[in-house]
Amino acid sequence: MVLCGANAYEQKYYFNEKFKGLPQSIQDELHIICVLFTEEVGGIFTIVFEENGGISLETDAAEEDILYDEISSGLLVGEIRRRRQELFESLSLYYRVFILKEDVSELLEKDE
Repeated sequence: MVLCGANAYEQKYYFNEKFKGLPQSIQDELHIICVLFTEEVGGIFTIVFEENGGISLETDAAEEDILYDEISSGLLVGEIRRRRQELFESLSLYYRVFILKEDVSELLEKDE
């Protein structure tokens, strides 16, 4: 399930309204991450929830996009993962509790 994404070709940002319960500061941070990624690397960048609640950062480019740099894209994804690890862990917990309806007390016990 897509949380948010940005498209350098259409210069658009998308945020899934299913997650409008997230604090505005988190929504703003996600917006910044997505837009800055596409400004720097180009292509399409999405932040996606996997079925188990994990977070996936996905990037894609049009075949005819000769300016898109796959190596830079991969490096930037890795950097975002490292820098925003705490944010992504919190988002994963949010998804598992509010979307998958898992028991929050069990989830917190596993993390200890």
